[in-house]
Amino acid sequence: ERPHGCAECGKSFSGKKSLRIHQRSHAAERPYPCAECGKSFNCHSGLVRHQMIHRGERPYKCAECGKCYSRKEHLQNHQRLHTGERPFACTARGKSFIRKQNLLKH
Repeated sequence: ERPHGCAECGKSFSGKKSLRIHQRSHAAERPYPCAECGKSFNCHSGLVRHQMIHRGERPYKCAECGKCYSRKEHLQNHQRLHTGERPFACTARGKSFIRKQNLLKH
């Protein structure tokens, strides 16, 4: 259940905190800057995840080829290369993609 809706775009959230963080994206509010490079984030967890890049942390390793990633989602996208899974399909043209971004770009 997602009872908390964004008045700006209609996206809904299960908690008020998630809604507040989302609303910052509409206001371009990014109160969490990286001390290393100056890039800012709308939530603390985004900053923490970003800082892993500066520290070279890549805890997510592909069991198939050994390639490592700093984010679990990136590993999951990579693993689709090995499995052949292409879950994002264009119904108009019958083409499918590994990443949602590639479908949207298509």
